[in-house]
Amino acid sequence: MIKNKSVVIIGSGINGLVCANYLRKVGFNVTILESSHKIGGACTSEKILIKKKEINYSTGATVLGMMPDFIFKETGLSNKITSFSPSHPKLVYFPGDKKSTKIYKDSNKLSKELRLKWDEKGDMIAFREDKNRIVDFIRKGYKNGETPCLEKAKAFLGDKLTELWISGNAKELLDHYFTSEKTKIYMGMTVIESGPTSIKSPFSAFTIPLMDSGSIFNGYWGYVKGGIGEITKKLGEINDVLNIKTQLNISIESIDSYKCIIKYNLKSKSFKLDYDYLIFATDPITPSKLLRNTSLIENLNSKKYIGSSGKITVFFEQPVIWKENSTCKDFDSAFRFIFSIDTLEQFEDSSQKILNSNIEYEPGYIQVYCEGGAQRKLSNIEPFDKLIFFTKNFSFKSSSDQLTVIENKIKNMVFKHIVNPKNCVYSIFLSPLDLKEKFRFPMGNIDHLILENDQTFNSRSFSTDKKNNFYRYWDYENIFYCGAGAYPCGSVAGTPGYILSKQLYSLVLKEN
Repeated sequence: MIKNKSVVIIGSGINGLVCANYLRKVGFNVTILESSHKIGGACTSEKILIKKKEINYSTGATVLGMMPDFIFKETGLSNKITSFSPSHPKLVYFPGDKKSTKIYKDSNKLSKELRLKWDEKGDMIAFREDKNRIVDFIRKGYKNGETPCLEKAKAFLGDKLTELWISGNAKELLDHYFTSEKTKIYMGMTVIESGPTSIKSPFSAFTIPLMDSGSIFNGYWGYVKGGIGEITKKLGEINDVLNIKTQLNISIESIDSYKCIIKYNLKSKSFKLDYDYLIFATDPITPSKLLRNTSLIENLNSKKYIGSSGKITVFFEQPVIWKENSTCKDFDSAFRFIFSIDTLEQFEDSSQKILNSNIEYEPGYIQVYCEGGAQRKLSNIEPFDKLIFFTKNFSFKSSSDQLTVIENKIKNMVFKHIVNPKNCVYSIFLSPLDLKEKFRFPMGNIDHLILENDQTFNSRSFSTDKKNNFYRYWDYENIFYCGAGAYPCGSVAGTPGYILSKQLYSLVLKEN
C-alpha cells in the first residue's frame, strides 16, 4: 500500500474516475478537479422536456461495451448497474435492401448468410479466429497494465499476424480474408469510427480488433438501465465512499510543475492544492495550455485530430415499428446499420471527401441504436421511444443548426425502414463541431486523435519517453495523461485510466 502520497486528477470523465478508484484503493490520497457542474465528461445524460413530459437522453456516449469486464467488476460498477446486450443478430442494409443481412455471432451461420446475401467466397471463420487471437492479446495487455509494444505482439502472435492486424493497413487485411465488397465495408467500418482514417494508412488495420476488445459483452455492445450516464454517476458515488475528494465548478488559474502546486478558482475565491503526482484525464491539448509549455503546444499542433462522427437522437411518441418483421427475441433493440455506399472504393472516397473544406456531409453509414427498445427490456418505462443515429461522414465546419437539411436527410434514410415515422416528435443533433464545443473534443474527435499511423497502438502516447514512461505527459517527471487520446483510445472506456493507475503504482513502489 502507498502512504502519504497525493494525486490530483484533472477531469472526471470515465478515465479520471476509473483511475481515481484504483489509486485510492492502493492507498493514494486522491482529489479530482472538474470544471463542469457535474462529473461524467462525455459519458453523461441530460433531461429534456417534450410535450410537457420529461425524459433522459445520453448526450455523448450511448452504448456500453468497450469497457473491460474486470474494470466493471473491480470498481464495483457491476453491483450498481443493470445492463443488457441484445441477443438478436445485428441487421445490415445496403442501398436498395428491403430485407437485412443478419450478422450472426455463430461463425458458421454468418458464413452461410454472407455467401447467400453478399456472394462472399472468403473465409469468415479464419477471420474471426485470427481476430479473436488479436483481441485476446489486446485484452491481456489491458489486464496486465502493459505498455503496447510491437515486440510483445510478435512474440504472442507471430510476425505475420502482427503485420496483418496491427501494423498493417485495413485494405490489405480485408482483401486477405474476403472477396465481397459489402463484407469488406461492414467488417472495416470501425476504421473511421472517430475520424477520416484512410483504409490504406499504416496501423489502420488495428482499429478493427481494437473496437472489439471490450469484454463486458465479449466484444459486443449493450445498454445501461437509465442510460449510459449511470456508469459515471454510480462510479462517482462509489468513489465518494472511498473518500475520493471531488471538486466541481473549478477553473484552474495556474500549475507550478516545479513546486507541484495547483492554483484554482471556486466561487470567486482562490485556492492552492499541493500534489505529488498530477494526472490529466482530459483532452490532450488542455494540459499543454495549463502548463504553458510552448514547445509542447507546437508538438501537439502537428497531430491529426479531426473527427467526422455526428449523433442524432430521435424521440417517438409510440414505440418504433420496423417494416421488416422478426419473431426473434430482442428484435426491437437490435443494432442496425444503414449504408449509403456498397463498394470499398466508395467507402474510402466518402470518408476522405469530408477533408475537403467545401463539403459538409458525405453519405457513408448510420449506426442505429434502439435505446428505447432496450430501456423497455430493462423495465425502464419512459414517455418516449428513442433511436440514436451515430452517423458518418461530417465535416468540422458547421454546427447542427446550420445542417437541418442534412439532419432531415439522415432521418429519412432510417425512416424508410420504419412504419410509423410520423410518430417522431423531436430530435437532437450534434455535429463534430458541436461535440467540440460541448465536450472539448479536439476538432470534434470522439477519441481525441485520428486512429492511424503514429497515433495508434505503441505510438498513442504524449510522452517523450514512450518505452519507459508511456503514460507520462511530455517530459514531466510526475505529470501523467490518461484521457481519450491515450492508448488504447476513448472508446475503450476506462482502460487508459486503469493502465495508468497500474503503472503509476509500480513506479511509486520502485521509488520507495
